[in-house]
Amino acid sequence: MLGTVTLEAEVTNISMHCFWLLLGDEELAVPFSDFPWFKQATIEQISNVQRPTVDHLYWPQLDVDLSIESIRKPERFPLVSRSAA
Repeated sequence: MLGTVTLEAEVTNISMHCFWLLLGDEELAVPFSDFPWFKQATIEQISNVQRPTVDHLYWPQLDVDLSIESIRKPERFPLVSRSAA
C-alpha cells in the first residue's frame, strides 16, 4: 500500500499589503489588491491554509479556493470577485 502524500503550505509573513506563502521551496507573495478576500481576514483565517493537490489551495474558514497558478500569474486570471467588505 502506498503512503499518503502530504502537500504543505505555510504562511510565513503577513503585512498590510500582502502575505507570503511557502510551498515547498517556493515562496509566493499574495497581494491583497489581487486577492481581496484576504484583506479583512484575521491572521488565524489566513494561516489556516490547506493544499489538497499540487495546484490547489483552500482556506476553510474563508471558503476561498485558489489555483497556485493564479497566485504566480494573476494577470492570466482577470476575473476577481468583489470582496464582502
